[in-house]
Amino acid sequence: MANTKSGDGIRVSIVLSAVFSASIAVLLFLGFYSRGIHGFLRFDSGSGGESRAQIAELIAAAPGRDEFIAVISSEFPSRLNSSAFATSPTAVRRANNELERGLARARAAIRKAANSTTTNSSVTIRKNNSDILLSKIYRNPVAFYRSYIEMEKRLKVFVYEEGELPLVHDGPCKDIYTSEGRFIHEMEHGNNRFRTRNAKAAHVYFMPFSVAWMVKYLYNPNTYEITPLKEFVSDYVKLVSTKHPFWNRTQGADHFMLSCHDWGPHATRGNPFLYNTSIRVLCNANSSEGFNPQKDVSLPEIHLYGGSINPKLRLPPKPNVARPYLAFFAGGVHGPVRPILLHYWKGRDEDIQVYEYLPKKEEYYDYMLQSKFCLCPSGYEVASPRIVEAVYAECIPVILSDHYVLPFSDVLRWEAFSIQVELHDIPRLKEILMAVSEEKYVELKNGLRAVRRHFVLNQPVDRFDVFHMILHSVWLRRLNLRFG
Repeated sequence: MANTKSGDGIRVSIVLSAVFSASIAVLLFLGFYSRGIHGFLRFDSGSGGESRAQIAELIAAAPGRDEFIAVISSEFPSRLNSSAFATSPTAVRRANNELERGLARARAAIRKAANSTTTNSSVTIRKNNSDILLSKIYRNPVAFYRSYIEMEKRLKVFVYEEGELPLVHDGPCKDIYTSEGRFIHEMEHGNNRFRTRNAKAAHVYFMPFSVAWMVKYLYNPNTYEITPLKEFVSDYVKLVSTKHPFWNRTQGADHFMLSCHDWGPHATRGNPFLYNTSIRVLCNANSSEGFNPQKDVSLPEIHLYGGSINPKLRLPPKPNVARPYLAFFAGGVHGPVRPILLHYWKGRDEDIQVYEYLPKKEEYYDYMLQSKFCLCPSGYEVASPRIVEAVYAECIPVILSDHYVLPFSDVLRWEAFSIQVELHDIPRLKEILMAVSEEKYVELKNGLRAVRRHFVLNQPVDRFDVFHMILHSVWLRRLNLRFG
């Protein structure tokens, strides 16, 4: 286990370091917000007078929501003020090295691809003409494809080796926190092209601690006291920042962590730079509780019972299977949204099958496969594994959640394969769903079939699957950083 509290001298050093870090945090905080909240993702080339690559944009979602989406297409300032590092010789040298020049070339290539054609174009991935990126599910399929290829060609991830099992280098690979454990396991043990043992050649640095295992081993049940989690994260950052130079040269801006546990965001409060500056990959992507889509990544919540997809969802369903139900939901009543849903629709309408718990001998996934729309309300937190299950079942997800930043919304047009319903419209749910024309419904189903590949956990990993999409989201945020 990471621990830096092994002597009075070290304690004094930690206190001084904390004071120094807090001072810099205040300066960066003020510097960042002095430029306004709309400053986001401007990619300066960093070399040779190349022009800025117009790559990403922060836009507001539908009225009444606080969701923000990072989109490849337009120009915003970098989320890091380069002047904050102007006096750092290390940062200046880094800006001029081959790694930064390679990123500049990637930005230029993405900009060129984005400007070369319209966003209605489809992109052939392989020689097989049937294997394409369906244009309608992407904000800009050409730019996304170019960005993905650049990521495959260039991205290198350094995984810190500090820390001991089970809290570091491991995570749950089945049940509700599958996304967390599978990603850690793939970065640690997978045969992927992205991990590098040469820290100086890395674009981003991964801190492979597991919040789910912290809760299991450090949390005292029923106390709701999460201080031990924050202390562990604080100690881990202190350890890697003391032993290595990489954290300190950017205050963690090119570092990332990943957690699917609801308390992942709270654990990251153990270090102010990790919370405010680093890339946090989180299932609990709640923009009203500190999730910042300018730098953070929304992680899909994938519930694999026993570690594998249910056999009924393993393959895409046949397109012409009858779906007698308009909509379906079954789940426990917790959080602010589900009580509203059950109040208006539980047992009220044969077309909308809403249950708190399914009757015995009824099969949950059978209902999904027999329903046109799957209702996906938030529980205690905004994310729901039902969304990915609905994608697998080709049952149109109906998102019932405030402040949820949807996964991979950097590049995906969720409106092409899902529906979002405002909470105040839950009483009108049937009216809203019945208003979806048959033509629109078929388009949404086609979108689900096309987007499925991005939400599948493959072993071994495969191109464009969920592992690669997570890395691509991290890659986009790394492209946003400028040094010097």
